[in-house]
Amino acid sequence: MSELVDEVVVLYVDDDEDFTELTAAFLERECDRFRVETATSVAEGLNRAGDSTFDCVVSDYDMPERDGLDFLEALREDAPDLPFILFTGEGSEEVASDAISAGVTDYLQKEQGTSQYTVLANRIENAVERHRSQRALEASEQRLSLFIEQSPLGVLEYDSDFQIIGLNERGEEILGYTEEELRGHSWEVIVADDSYDNVDAVTDQLAVAEGGYHSIDENVRKDGEHIRCEWHNRVITDDDGEVVGIISLFQDVTERVRRENELERTNALLSTLIRSLPVGVLAENSDRTVLAINDRLLELFGISEPSTELIGADCRELARKTSELVVDSEGFVDRVDELIAGTESVHNESVALTNGRTLNRSYEPIELPDGTGHLWMYRDTTEQREREQQLQRQNERLSEFASVVSHDLRNPLNVAAGNVELAREAHESDQLATAARALARIDDLIDDLLTLARKGDNVGEREPVSLGTLVTDCWGTIETGDAKLQTDLTATVVADRSRLQQLIENLVRNSIEHGGDGVVVTVGELPDGFYVADDGVGIAADRRDSVFQAGQTTSRTGTGFGLAIVKQVAEAHGWTVSVTESDGGGARFEITGVTFAAADR
Repeated sequence: MSELVDEVVVLYVDDDEDFTELTAAFLERECDRFRVETATSVAEGLNRAGDSTFDCVVSDYDMPERDGLDFLEALREDAPDLPFILFTGEGSEEVASDAISAGVTDYLQKEQGTSQYTVLANRIENAVERHRSQRALEASEQRLSLFIEQSPLGVLEYDSDFQIIGLNERGEEILGYTEEELRGHSWEVIVADDSYDNVDAVTDQLAVAEGGYHSIDENVRKDGEHIRCEWHNRVITDDDGEVVGIISLFQDVTERVRRENELERTNALLSTLIRSLPVGVLAENSDRTVLAINDRLLELFGISEPSTELIGADCRELARKTSELVVDSEGFVDRVDELIAGTESVHNESVALTNGRTLNRSYEPIELPDGTGHLWMYRDTTEQREREQQLQRQNERLSEFASVVSHDLRNPLNVAAGNVELAREAHESDQLATAARALARIDDLIDDLLTLARKGDNVGEREPVSLGTLVTDCWGTIETGDAKLQTDLTATVVADRSRLQQLIENLVRNSIEHGGDGVVVTVGELPDGFYVADDGVGIAADRRDSVFQAGQTTSRTGTGFGLAIVKQVAEAHGWTVSVTESDGGGARFEITGVTFAAADR
């Protein structure tokens, strides 16, 4: 106990100043815990008591103006339970009776000699200790009461026969019962049938032993709802070890149990998923120990240990071991350390193995409860790289073909076309007219072939393009004959302008070539794109899936590549193109998935 708590501050009041000083000196000598302050009148004593805190007041009875009992009465108004000892020379039974009736803590008559101070000191100590013990008990009971009433947990109190005697407000909220409704009942009222045996076993243990017991049980609210509650049960015993009561603290953990069960199911699912993935997977803890690893990773790096035995293994050592199969083994380990230090996602890094195969590595930092973890994924891309290399060789041959078509074929074609034109000027002939049309169609075929071969799925810089203006420009560059255009476009799309122009020109040209004389071509907006429709003969339903294939055409003058270019441009932008029947019975081509400029949407 600290010095501050050990000290006993006593106020001694007596009108005899010499006796007052003597008594104070002897009391402090009798007990070194005492600090005695004095007053020589009731008025002064009341002032001192109002300005300071005392553990005990000792007062004479017979004093001028106001006696000791008057002092006690006045003092009790502000300090009703402060220990008060009447130390008086008046020894009559009447004074003693009045003192007891007034509520003095103790009564002691002054005597001759110094032994009376020893007795007075003992009386003071006893009175103070009783007062302090009482205050401590009251404070403890108050804290317990506040704890029970204000506890965020439900608190249920049982007697030694396991009859409910108390329930706090939080407990009432959890169980739906009031304290009055449960008082006198046993636990069976609030426990579901499935938990009877478990609770019965806990109560049996509580009845014969001290200590606490923990359980999670299924409980039943007053409204019949079944909930899961976590219980902490504590036996309360007296000094003889006899059970005097049981306190049960509880909380509704229905949602927590549901989340835990869901987490277990999720973990089981993730574990199954990791095991069955076609890519190698390794998950590390923040301290670089293995959290999860699948057999595919071990297969890729030729590791013979079972994956289950590697859980908790040191990932640094594992990286050194796997590096033996990597062409740049030292660089492999250094790169792993570099990625972990940087904690930034990395995807599709190439790792060459000594066996000639190539792996694709991705790294992702993951947030774990104990810090940042690390997720690694390795995929065998050997066949993919071989296909990419084969495709690159094909593209190179296609580029060579395009050069031949563009230069070596177009030059003699231009010579032939020029000579046919000169011949027709000198001599008009149906055969020369037919040859001129054939040469023009060959020129169109060359243009379309070059578009397909050279531009492919590539698009240039995307920019805002006014759809209405572009459609008008396209209409002006095509031989439209007696065809008519209907449009009220206002949207601005984000696209490669030149390639979008190719798409629209080919769709409009397709409508004119197949729609017949006087065809009406309509270009309109869709919520996520636009359409080009006509009122011509349309496209049979069984042919709509094949119209975008290269070489497919029913026109004598068409190349069969126009709609293939349309599909190529659309897919290069990430759009979708489809064909259906228009309102006028003709063909309607819809381009969807288009991005509009912000001002338009």
